[in-house]
Amino acid sequence: MANSPITVETVYNAPIEKVWKAITTKEEMKEWYFDIENFKLETGYTFEFWSGTENKKYLHKCEITEIIPLQKLAYTWRYDGYTGDSLVTFNLQPEGLKTRLKLTHSGVETFPKEEKDFVKSNFQEGWHHLITISLPNYLQQ
Repeated sequence: MANSPITVETVYNAPIEKVWKAITTKEEMKEWYFDIENFKLETGYTFEFWSGTENKKYLHKCEITEIIPLQKLAYTWRYDGYTGDSLVTFNLQPEGLKTRLKLTHSGVETFPKEEKDFVKSNFQEGWHHLITISLPNYLQQ
């Protein structure tokens, strides 16, 4: 379904405090996610970062919309100079000494269709890599 959100869900062999810190601390995010120079865990805080392909970089503009410590982090995700608005949500749930993380990225269909870097499959591949490869590798260090 074209308008259905992207979801990636996995269980990490790490306590919820460690996973929360990895998704909310700029020094830790830099190791597995993106290098976000200015990030503050504060509702309403705006941050930005560059990312993209070798051929083209995009300025991501985000605003934190919801924080429930050790449970949920949500922020808007837009691209400077492009239409469209999406929402990224990390939901955490303890499972004994492990942590279940469910990432949801909704609204990617609002980005310009003519921009091939914004096709849904690119978002799916990117999030799958970050949530099932990069983050667990970082957490195992």
